[in-house]
Amino acid sequence: MVEDGTGRTPEVTAAGARPTPRQAWATLPWLVRTAVVWSACLVVVVFGCYLLGKVAVLLAPLAIAVAVTLFLTALLDPVLLGLRRLRVPAAPAALLTVLLLLGVLVGVGVLVWNLTAAQFGELSQQLDEGLQRSRDFVTETLPVSDAQLDKLVQQVRDGLGGSAPDPVGGARTAAEAAGSTLLALVLLFFLLKDGRSMWHWVLRRMTGPNRTVTAEAGRAGWRTLGSYSRGTMLIAAIDALGIGLALVLLGVPLALPLALITFLGGFVPIIGATVAGAIAVLVALAANGPTTALLVLAAVIAVQQIEGNLLEPLVMKRQVQLHPAVILVVVTAGTLIAGIAGAFVSVPIAAVAYRVVDTVQRHREQAASTPPADRPHHRHDDDPPATPT
Repeated sequence: MVEDGTGRTPEVTAAGARPTPRQAWATLPWLVRTAVVWSACLVVVVFGCYLLGKVAVLLAPLAIAVAVTLFLTALLDPVLLGLRRLRVPAAPAALLTVLLLLGVLVGVGVLVWNLTAAQFGELSQQLDEGLQRSRDFVTETLPVSDAQLDKLVQQVRDGLGGSAPDPVGGARTAAEAAGSTLLALVLLFFLLKDGRSMWHWVLRRMTGPNRTVTAEAGRAGWRTLGSYSRGTMLIAAIDALGIGLALVLLGVPLALPLALITFLGGFVPIIGATVAGAIAVLVALAANGPTTALLVLAAVIAVQQIEGNLLEPLVMKRQVQLHPAVILVVVTAGTLIAGIAGAFVSVPIAAVAYRVVDTVQRHREQAASTPPADRPHHRHDDDPPATPT
């Protein structure tokens, strides 16, 4: 028998007979077969991601509303549990929790508006002055002429103008935002009221190991979402307090609006804090000059370093830890799909998905390494605890 280049003996066929597809595949070198299989898998994965992206774009308002609802549910779950421990029924407890959220949002909005309504009009002017000073600094220190800089700025403006929505599109976007907000509030009430019952209903439809894996992955994902929502809000508040205090001490105007922008930017990791810090530096440059701007920049960097190296590991721990490169890709993808709202919800979605997949993978590895005789008999009552009655 004559062996082929792969070290195997090909099947002998009748003289002149055409080999079957299986025989032809077996005669290929293993490297070619491996490349074909991985290429086919890559094509399938890319096509699946493309279809998911198209569906996500079409259902972006619904997907964003559901994601925001889950985020708020995880954030407000301790409040609901506190009311339930006080023997408040499920429906009134959920309604009180939603009303508390609306009261806080409306109260903070009214307070900030009353204190800074006049200053918000000055914010655009201060930013324009800061940009003009930055332009002068660039043209004086770098080999860039005014004409070249004007051409670059005009290209950016033309790009933004070309992508600006028309009035009809703006009205449609506003209507979609209003509808998504109303849908999120209604879903928030029902998830707070019946979320645990819905989860038990899903688990009861499963049997055997699948039920155990699903219950464990669901608990891990829910803990991750809760840790992320509460931790992000706490870190954003500390960032806003630190940077706002620095702005007040340095005599920078518009300190409260800038602190509010910093708080909102804290919900978008890396990019949000960078943009908020840049706005604060530009306002300081326009109002008080380059010395104050440099001091504000130092304060922003110090606060962000304390956040990244001390607060985030302490508050978030390792439950929602993602690599900065992954965060940048996820935030960019969320922004391209659904704008600012997509940037807000993309990171928690990625963190929860990672934790769920990691939990399922670890469970499978543990099951594969454990002999069948030593595997514990899983109980069917290891579901997440129901809402106390």
